[in-house]
Amino acid sequence: MSAINLGSTGLGDREAQPAHRQQPTPASEHQPAAEHQPQPAPRRSGAWLGDGGKNGFIARHHLRQMGLSGRQFDGRPVIGIANTWSELTPCNAHLRELAEGVRRGIHQAGGVALEFPFMSLGEPFMRPSSMLYRNMAAMELEELIRANPLDAVVVLTGCDKTTPAGLMGLASVDLPAIMLTGGPMLNGRFRGRSVGSGTDIWRMTEALRAGEVTQEEFTEFESGLNRSAGHCMTMGTASSMASLTEALGMQLPGAAALPAVDSRRTVLAEDTGARAVELAESGLRPSEIMTRRAFENAIKLNSAIGGSTNAILHLLAIAGRLGVDLTLDDIDRIGREVPLLVDLMPSGRYLMEEFAYAGGIPALVTVLEDTLDLGVMTVTGKTLGESMLGARNDDPEVIRPLDSPVLPAGSGTAVIRGNLAPDGAVLKISAAEPHLLEHEGPAIVFDSLEDYMAVAEDPDLDVTERSVLIVRNCGPRGYPGMPEVGNLPLPKRLLDLGIRDMLRISDARMSGTAYGACVLHVAPEAAVGGPLALVQTGDIVRMSVADRELSMLVSDEELDARRAAWAPPAIERDRGWTKMYVDHVLQADKGVDLDFLVGRSGDQAERVAF
Repeated sequence: MSAINLGSTGLGDREAQPAHRQQPTPASEHQPAAEHQPQPAPRRSGAWLGDGGKNGFIARHHLRQMGLSGRQFDGRPVIGIANTWSELTPCNAHLRELAEGVRRGIHQAGGVALEFPFMSLGEPFMRPSSMLYRNMAAMELEELIRANPLDAVVVLTGCDKTTPAGLMGLASVDLPAIMLTGGPMLNGRFRGRSVGSGTDIWRMTEALRAGEVTQEEFTEFESGLNRSAGHCMTMGTASSMASLTEALGMQLPGAAALPAVDSRRTVLAEDTGARAVELAESGLRPSEIMTRRAFENAIKLNSAIGGSTNAILHLLAIAGRLGVDLTLDDIDRIGREVPLLVDLMPSGRYLMEEFAYAGGIPALVTVLEDTLDLGVMTVTGKTLGESMLGARNDDPEVIRPLDSPVLPAGSGTAVIRGNLAPDGAVLKISAAEPHLLEHEGPAIVFDSLEDYMAVAEDPDLDVTERSVLIVRNCGPRGYPGMPEVGNLPLPKRLLDLGIRDMLRISDARMSGTAYGACVLHVAPEAAVGGPLALVQTGDIVRMSVADRELSMLVSDEELDARRAAWAPPAIERDRGWTKMYVDHVLQADKGVDLDFLVGRSGDQAERVAF
């Protein structure tokens, strides 16, 4: 088809041509044969902007409506900026400014930037749980990318569930893409010391309940905790997933740890935008980056950073979208090879600011270079080893050498099984009191979080430090949405005795910033008839982390009788997203994705209807 004259803005722009006109230069006697020349990738956006008929006109003239010139339609790659900015997600409230840095990078590299929002998931406000909406956000991103004229996409995330949602959506549509997480906030400060979001909240809240601090002191602590833009600066879920995004090869080196307000993050934003244009040219896709080998690297690095238990759910879900075979047993086996090396709260002393200044993920990769697969491809277009070349560890107190770890290998997240959790449950070893890792005691069982909270303050509650606190019906279907309530507050009676940890078991999750001997993600959950539904107050429960065992000492015959008498709890969700979620959500050992979203869908747009 002949070139189309798209007109002029009257501001001196050259006569633009549709995107599809860009073709390899024909071979001649003056140049090598075409097969030895780089072949420009067909522009996906050309199916919209390069169309010579009515469809192309509609696409182009609506871009002109926003003040874009004909130069934007001459075959340049169109790069989407998918932004989770929202004032309902305070941790992501700075992403609007970060997007401008990305836009500059795209324009400098010769691309066209088109920004669009997708669902923002904020931990502070969303009820019943932001996890209820992770799959919705991932589905929205997938559909928006597929339906629009994009050659590549930059995804801006920050708060806990936005990052895995972004990775899941990208894994599904598999268009060339790059992530940029928003970065952690600066260290909190309270009375001359650093304090960490989440971790110190749990400590101070318990201290307030125990009468060890006053309400005035608590308010003073609150006012100095979150001092800047950014996500939690502890190694909670946001920092863990930012780090694992870098470990998986899906964002630029150093991007995970650098503080949100550091001017160098804006430089990273420009570099990310420029790299997105190069990805559109090269065609490198997420499925070529997030391979099985890359996931094995991420599991090892999760152990080294003391990463959140939530990361396990997210890694399983992302792998499921890609068709990568990854199981809980893989995570347990691979993860226990690596010691805890990064001395960060909640498992250590420091915060993300110190981790960034020590060298961040690139420095940690150099410490673990003999353990990791450095040959995996990354979004840089280079291998992991090549991308991290020249990185150094500038603070071995924060990023420890292998011969002086914070905790030895096997101190990360354990996967435990037994007749209480036949499909697995998880426990963050580094967050628990060591004496509770081998424990046997009587269960005290509650059918809901509300039932427990109603008596948690009762000084006469029949509970001792040997008791095993069990709260059920908090899983994916049971709540619904699997809330972060697994780090259950200790009974007031135990707090008054000076006890600060006890064995707690649930089918819920725990904040990545939390700590304690908390068994989480019990699968199958109680609401679908898992054995957690059958345990009764007074049953003896035994946990052995060394043996990876979690059992109730109840005979099979008794359990069969209880199962015959069990009836599922009523789940009254008869409309909208929540009904879809409850009807289709998978269990924790499968990543809590929706069954019909597992696997890749591709970037092929739907047919044009006219």
